[in-house]
Amino acid sequence: MRFGIKLMPQHCAWDELLALWRAADAEEVFESAWTFDHFYPIYGDPDGPCLEAWTALGALAQATSRIRIGCLVTGIVYRHPAVLANMAATLDVISGGRLELGLGAGWSEREADAYGIELGTMTERFDRFEEACEIVTSLLRDPVTDFSGRYYTLTEARCEPKSVQRPYPPVCIGGGGEKRTLRIAAKYAQHWNFPGGAPADFARKRDVLHAHCADLGRDPAEITTSTHLMMWPGKTVADVVRQAEAYAEVGLDLGIVYLQAPVGEGVVAELAAALEPLRAG
Repeated sequence: MRFGIKLMPQHCAWDELLALWRAADAEEVFESAWTFDHFYPIYGDPDGPCLEAWTALGALAQATSRIRIGCLVTGIVYRHPAVLANMAATLDVISGGRLELGLGAGWSEREADAYGIELGTMTERFDRFEEACEIVTSLLRDPVTDFSGRYYTLTEARCEPKSVQRPYPPVCIGGGGEKRTLRIAAKYAQHWNFPGGAPADFARKRDVLHAHCADLGRDPAEITTSTHLMMWPGKTVADVVRQAEAYAEVGLDLGIVYLQAPVGEGVVAELAAALEPLRAG
């Protein structure tokens, strides 16, 4: 199994987030580091502080040199996909080709209502998401993009400079919806994130993903699978190892250790030492 690390930038000081990413960058066992994309905390006090994900990623890219970086996942509802494509290309350039492009439909009604963003019904949300996936990948890949959909229209649209990674940074789609999310992942993703649950549930949904791949003529081996290994308050490094072992038994590719501030000093190094035998195995 491979490993990444994630810290919610909520109820979290910038210095703490920066220190954790630098610590992870120094530990070879961690191949990627992730934020999330929310404007309000989603756990604890909802009125507390929450750093904006993509602004933080730009700074974190400059503070690290090896580890791959991403937002797990970016809510399409918050940004026009043409703007997001330009953000992704720029971040891939300034990070030296280390971006993992996490994409999701978005779900937070509280944020949408507060900011006057139209979230829409579940069907509308995923129709818009599928249009956005086509637009983002086209802008990153092609010299010019024309698109006419229900939600977006592009006319001779360009995105320059292109990303370092070609045809575009690996797309990570998160979620477990079997009819829409997993089919969109089968069509566009190089990485599917199972947000969390029992290993048996992951294995079943992975089989659904593979069935969608078969329908679309896609080799499922092209799609990395991941999930969160929870280390929130009350959880220990030993708990993370047990979760990783359980998911390894059902063939998970990438375990992303999910941390919640405050994170104790030395935890990243302790996690790396404990997980290294699983990576080597």
